[in-house]
Amino acid sequence: MKKSYFSLTILVLVLLFLYIPIILVVAYGFIPNGISMQFTGADGSFLGFTTKWYEQIFSGAPSVRKLLSSFWLSVEIAALATLASCVLGTTSALALHKWKNRFQKIHYALVYTPLIMPDILIGISLLMLFVACNVACGFWTIFIAHVTFCISYVTMTVLARLADFDNAVTEAAYDLGAGPLYTFFKVELPILMPGIMAGGLLAFTLSIDDVVITSFVNGAGTNTFPTYVSSMVKHSKNLPAVFALSTLMLLGTCALAALIRVLTNLRMKKLS
Repeated sequence: MKKSYFSLTILVLVLLFLYIPIILVVAYGFIPNGISMQFTGADGSFLGFTTKWYEQIFSGAPSVRKLLSSFWLSVEIAALATLASCVLGTTSALALHKWKNRFQKIHYALVYTPLIMPDILIGISLLMLFVACNVACGFWTIFIAHVTFCISYVTMTVLARLADFDNAVTEAAYDLGAGPLYTFFKVELPILMPGIMAGGLLAFTLSIDDVVITSFVNGAGTNTFPTYVSSMVKHSKNLPAVFALSTLMLLGTCALAALIRVLTNLRMKKLS
């Protein structure tokens, strides 16, 4: 087959467009001067690299304490929102898969709508709801907002897994005397687990980096990592600390994705 150099060139350009910004974020985590944001001095000489920004993060220095506080708040909210979304999203997917009627069409439309709705519209709508209910914005309003849009992604991911699900497996379990709960936890759930884990990872990623919706429903003292960074990105001299922490988040995300992949492969081998 003749190689298409045009297609190869387009592929390389797209990859460069996607990954050069990430490489720059990693590189700027080692920048010596947090004010000039340059690796060279006034005379053009190379200043070298430094690890002081990582040292500040690991030592919990006062200059990055608020940044770390916002980061752990984001992790806490994302973990809770992911757990709730996996439970509710899996339940929703099972209902859509097992029962086919006109009410399920409405159910599907309600689940699908947040996927195509602009974030700013979701944020404004939730803010109006909380104001109408006289609920003070803070930790729990952010949690509810994140669960609202994360459920849809988990549901769609689990539904894709259910599309290849063989109902004869559950029928065989019933024929052998297993009850509904035993069948679900011992037969259905292990088969669906790869889809649930994939949806959970997607939900965690979307939750931890959400800016638009969170900016509408957060309150005083509840700035998440993305909203805090967006407020300091133009004027803070500690911006390289953000790059350093972002690099650690990148490594953590890659490690989490690799762990989930390994666990999924082990589970699939066990089932086969």
